[in-house]
Amino acid sequence: MAPSSSGGGAGSMVPTFVMFGAVILVFYFLMIRPQQKRQKAHQDMIANLKIGDKVVTTAGMHGKIEKIDDKTVVLQMDSIKITFEKSAIVSKIEN
Repeated sequence: MAPSSSGGGAGSMVPTFVMFGAVILVFYFLMIRPQQKRQKAHQDMIANLKIGDKVVTTAGMHGKIEKIDDKTVVLQMDSIKITFEKSAIVSKIEN
């Protein structure tokens, strides 16, 4: 017996492509887009830092900004001053 070929080969691929596209959309809206929003908010926060702001670094250190350069920030922590990269600042503490 010779195998019979059905004409539905190309037609059966359409639902597969639709499901693949749906998975990509769900992945985008649940994972990629929220991450982009958080990254944009963090960049805006970094750009709007000013002297006197209280911040927290990635190491969990709390300090007050004493000096700001293009890429670095000097934080006052009690009696010491430490220089950090701007990217090391995680959040700004609102009073």
